[in-house]
Amino acid sequence: MQLDHSFTVPAGLDDAWKLFQDLDRVAPCMPGAVLDTLDGDSFTGRVKVKVGAVQMSYRGEGTVTRDETARSMLLDLSGSETRGAGTASATVTATLTAAASGTVVRVRTDLDITGRPAQFGRGIMTEVGDRIVQQFATRLEELLRVAGPGQSPMSTTSAAETLRGRLAPEPEAIDLGAAALPVLLRKAAAPAAAALFAVLVIQALRRHSRK
Repeated sequence: MQLDHSFTVPAGLDDAWKLFQDLDRVAPCMPGAVLDTLDGDSFTGRVKVKVGAVQMSYRGEGTVTRDETARSMLLDLSGSETRGAGTASATVTATLTAAASGTVVRVRTDLDITGRPAQFGRGIMTEVGDRIVQQFATRLEELLRVAGPGQSPMSTTSAAETLRGRLAPEPEAIDLGAAALPVLLRKAAAPAAAALFAVLVIQALRRHSRK
């Protein structure tokens, strides 16, 4: 499935681009993910997700290709469950564009996933992705704020050290079930309202027939 998201970071295009090239600092901002190794444009890492009471851990690898002129990055990612048969692969394209409020980051994800998370359809996965991206953007904003206005995040190590100091060695699982629940409730609202209306109509007809 193809997913599209966008968010804005409070930094100029050049500073935002420099930050996004530093995967060692950006990766800890992604909920549920931890970067294990980084060798040039190749890396390995882990992601932990939760669906209800069931937790799943994925171990995978990826590569990043950068286009300096277009201010875009292409990530090829693949992974598999550490205990299970589920797999996940994704091609993620992030494009940065200057805006009055900072830098707009547009992310397009081509996702192929098997196993238990595949039970969610595209609509729910889009909503889940929105929530994850919002958390990611909030953490990036905090990283930029700690770096200080007018400073390049690349030249300040205190921001990364501060954030890393608050992260546990094992990532906290992304709760896909909790993220999907509001969507499921919205989808169920219309049928529930229709059923309630039908019950009220039937009750009104019964009262009318007794008169």
